Amino acid sequence: MSDPKIIVALDYADAEAALKLADQIDPDRARVKVGKELFTRSGPDVVKALIGRGFDVFLDLKYHDIPHTVGRACAAAADLGVWMLNVHTLGGAAMMQAARQAVGDSEDSPILIGVTLLTSMDQATFDQIGLSGSMTDTVVRLAQLAKNSGLDGVVCSAQEATPLRLALGADFQLITPGIRPAGSDRGDQHRTMTPKQALDAGSHFLVIGRPITAAADPMQALLEIESSLSNG
Repeated sequence: MSDPKIIVALDYADAEAALKLADQIDPDRARVKVGKELFTRSGPDVVKALIGRGFDVFLDLKYHDIPHTVGRACAAAADLGVWMLNVHTLGGAAMMQAARQAVGDSEDSPILIGVTLLTSMDQATFDQIGLSGSMTDTVVRLAQLAKNSGLDGVVCSAQEATPLRLALGADFQLITPGIRPAGSDRGDQHRTMTPKQALDAGSHFLVIGRPITAAADPMQALLEIESSLSNG
């Protein structure tokens, strides 16, 4: 596939385990995500190793700090050659604009996206931390701020993809974790959809972890999910 829609979440504690899984996946059929634990333990070397294997890498570190610090961090990520990276939209417009300026806006620049509300967040947690309005309205508001600040898209729940698509247009990228094939365990995700439902709702890319990484045959699991996208 020239533009794979599935991003495999390499949520491992060390590079050895992450690369072992990556070696079972065709980089032409999926992209990969490196998150906080793996990057903290293994650093830039694991990103370079994955890129060397032909993978597009989504560096999922959710930068959230003062604008200067976030800009410098995003520039460092771009220098690694990552395909995509993210910041927290709650950092505000100035922070997101600093990130955009740092990574540039050429064809070779990484896709820069913002995190709205984590897919593990439910209504009780939303109320507990003092946010007002509905969760969907908050996500749309933060996504609009991200677009106005120059970001290419947002991480969001697939359940919010349709209102985001209507509000922000077809070109604004929607990256959705919390994707669970029919019949699989939801784990710690509260706002989930199947892969086909998520694409139909307007998602561009699907972040999928355990349904692939915990499978006896990860590549076969990936192919089955891929098939479900066209077969319904």
